[in-house]
Amino acid sequence: MKNSNRSPYTLLSGLLFCFFYTWSSAFSLISLWLSQKIGLRGADTGLLFSAIALTALCAQPLYGFIQDKLGLRKNLLWAIGFLLLFSGPFFIFIFAPLLQANILAGAVAGGLYVGATFFAGIGALESYTERVSRILGFEFGKARMWGSLGWAAATFFSGMLFNINPNLNFWMGSCSALIFLLLLWGLREVKTDALSQLEYGKPGNLHLSDAIDLFRLPRFWALIVFVTGVSVYNVYDQQFPVYFASLFPDVRNGNEMYGFLNSFQVFLEAGGMFLAPFVVNKIGAKNGLLLSGLIMALRVFGSGLAADAVTISCMKLLHAVELPILLIAMFKYITTRFDPRLSATLYLVGFQFITQVCASVFSPLAGKGYDVIGFADTYMILGTLVLSLTLISAFLLTGDKSRTPCSMDFKKGENV
Repeated sequence: MKNSNRSPYTLLSGLLFCFFYTWSSAFSLISLWLSQKIGLRGADTGLLFSAIALTALCAQPLYGFIQDKLGLRKNLLWAIGFLLLFSGPFFIFIFAPLLQANILAGAVAGGLYVGATFFAGIGALESYTERVSRILGFEFGKARMWGSLGWAAATFFSGMLFNINPNLNFWMGSCSALIFLLLLWGLREVKTDALSQLEYGKPGNLHLSDAIDLFRLPRFWALIVFVTGVSVYNVYDQQFPVYFASLFPDVRNGNEMYGFLNSFQVFLEAGGMFLAPFVVNKIGAKNGLLLSGLIMALRVFGSGLAADAVTISCMKLLHAVELPILLIAMFKYITTRFDPRLSATLYLVGFQFITQVCASVFSPLAGKGYDVIGFADTYMILGTLVLSLTLISAFLLTGDKSRTPCSMDFKKGENV
C-alpha cells in the first residue's frame, strides 16, 4: 500500500473497529439479555428478530442507493455514527422498559433502531470501505479485519460485564461510538482522478431506474438464490448463546464461556479476513461463495449433532473460516458481474436485504422450533436448507470465465 493511501486505510479500519465494538457491546449477548433479564421465551425473541429484519430490509435498499448516489461523500456515515452514539441510552431507558410493558411495542421500537443502525448501517460502511479500497488499491479484507477485531475485543469482556451489570455493555458501546465520530471527522473524502471516474463511473449519473433494472437480470436472481441459503447463518446465530449456556451446569458460567468463545472466534475471523482475499483470488469469486456455503452447512449440521460444549464450540469456530470467504467473495462477485457503480446497492439489496427478508421469515419459525422440537433438531432442518440451496447455486451462479464487461449491462440492455 502506498504511503498516501495509509491514512484512509487506517481511519476506515478504525471506523470498522469502533462500529463492530459498539454493535457487539449492544447485541452479542442480546438473546441472553432477553431471556435471563427481560424474561422472553424463544418465540417472543423470534418476533423481535423478525421486527429487526423487517426494518433492516426497508432501510437497506434506501441506504444502498443513497450511498451509491453519494459516491465517496460521508453524509450517510455521519447519520449512522449518531445512531451508534445513542445505543446505550436506547437499550437501557427505552427498549428494556418497553419490552417489559408490551412485547409488541418493544419489538417495534427495537426493530426500528437495531435494524436501521446496525443491520443496515454495516452494509453502508462496508460498501463505502470496499469502494475506497478499489480506488486506492488496498484489499478490503485487510480493513474489514479490524471490524472483526472490534467485535472480538467487545465480546471478550461482554460475558463478565453481563454478569456484573448488562448495562455496562451498552454504555461501552456508546463510548466506542464517540470514537467512531471522531475518526469519521478526521477522514477526508477521497478524491478520484479521471482514470477512476472512467473505470468506476460517475455516481452522480446514477438514477433510481438503474437500481430497479437489476431485477431484470437473471444473474441477479441467481445471486438471490444463493443468499437465501446462506442467510440461515443469521438465524442460527440469534439464539445460539441460549443453547450454548444451557449445556453448562451453571448458566452464569455458560454466559462467561460464550463470551470467551465468541471473542476467540472473532479473533480467528480477523485472521481469516486477512487471508481470505488470497483464497478467493486463487479459486475465483463463484467458488468462494460455494465454499462458504458448504462450510456453513457443515457448521449448522454439526451443531445439531453436537452433544457437549466442546464439540459445539468447534462448530461455532467454523464461522471464522466461513464469513471472511463469504464477504470477500461476495464483493468480488458483485463488482465483476454487475455495474460497479451500484456496488453499495447490490451489496445492501442482493446480500444484506435478502438476508433480512429471509430472517424475518425464518426467525419466528426457528424460535418456535427451539421451543417445540429443541435446538438440535431445528439446526438439522436449517442445515438441510443451506446445503440444498448451495448445491443449486453451483449451477446458477456465473463463473469467472464467462464474465463480461458488466459496467455496460444496462446500456446494452443485457438479458443473460
